[in-house]
Amino acid sequence: MGSKALHDFLTENLQELRSKGLYNEINVVKGSNGAIINVNSKDVINLSSNNYLGLATNPAMKDACKIATDKYGVGAGAVRTINGTLDIHEKLEAKLAIFKHTEAVITFQSGFNCNMGAISAVMNKKDAILSDSLNHASIIDGCRLSGAKTIRFEHSDMLDLRTKAKQAKDSGLYEKIMIITDGVFSMDGDIAKLPEIVKIAEEYDLLTYVDDAHASGVLGTHGSGSVTHHNLVGKIDFQIGTLSKAIGVIGGYVAGTKDLIDWLKVRARPFLFSTSMTPGAAASVIEAINILTESTELVDRLWENGRYLKKGLKELGYNIGHSETPITPCIIGEADVAQKFSSELFKEGVYAKSIVFPTVPLGTARVRNMPTAAHTKEMLDDAIAAYAKVGRRMGLIK
Repeated sequence: MGSKALHDFLTENLQELRSKGLYNEINVVKGSNGAIINVNSKDVINLSSNNYLGLATNPAMKDACKIATDKYGVGAGAVRTINGTLDIHEKLEAKLAIFKHTEAVITFQSGFNCNMGAISAVMNKKDAILSDSLNHASIIDGCRLSGAKTIRFEHSDMLDLRTKAKQAKDSGLYEKIMIITDGVFSMDGDIAKLPEIVKIAEEYDLLTYVDDAHASGVLGTHGSGSVTHHNLVGKIDFQIGTLSKAIGVIGGYVAGTKDLIDWLKVRARPFLFSTSMTPGAAASVIEAINILTESTELVDRLWENGRYLKKGLKELGYNIGHSETPITPCIIGEADVAQKFSSELFKEGVYAKSIVFPTVPLGTARVRNMPTAAHTKEMLDDAIAAYAKVGRRMGLIK
């Protein structure tokens, strides 16, 4: 059934991906996504979740979700601009604005939608975007959608950024120029050089845009992100973040001036043309921000566990790159070897997914480890022991 051309295209290309070790098999988790998960009827230590603080299963957040669902229903019922803006959405945005130290916040259905909507709402074909070469796919797609000229600078290379910023400014070709960077780079765990970026932006009168998907709940005062981490409150035009990683729920936000948020409310297409986040999700996020504001315990434990795992893997002889955060890559190199390594870890009771091209450059395939605040030291010791056993069996370490 269906088109022969489509059948031939899919068969050929899927076979090629599988033969190169680039096809990602999707595993199904039975139950919640915690520190221990059940995959293929086997309980394994979970080192592949972005549930950094363990909040996805937090009892207070689940209760908040239930209460809001009973009050408002399971869905908002419409897009925000018709009658899908419930009072709980406004409460959430006010709470996030305080948390992010900005005048206002707009929430989206996902962090991906934030980048698709915010970049294209402000930038156009008369503009240019200076984008870090390792920026997330959603940033790349948002840049493409905007129609602006995208100029990639080498990853965290401030000399290259300065050179290209000067060239773009001196050319006189562009009405607006924006610098976009991830706050924390999700596959390597390194932190963007925001102070240097801000200095360059001020020198050449450029817009600044930071995606804090992997910094929200991880860096800064009470996990408020890159801007407070670097003491740059008021210096960044756009702060983007997800509510699905450290916050543990779903959705995304853009934080900035009131004028910026007002503009996005009438020009950001995902906001205009997609139903708003569920009331239960909004209530859960409000509770998550309360938890973060009241105590640093979860953030502190996340960092402690990150340091512990890093030390253990590094002492075994693994290449863990230059991570500055709890994100801990174990860089293997070839995709097929990384896939095999991940499979062998699973046999030893550790779930750590291999990451291959196009998520990371060819030749840098890896297993990305994410210790969370929910892991115990005993779990991490067991994981390190599995890494030792598998690495020696495969000849990757001595």
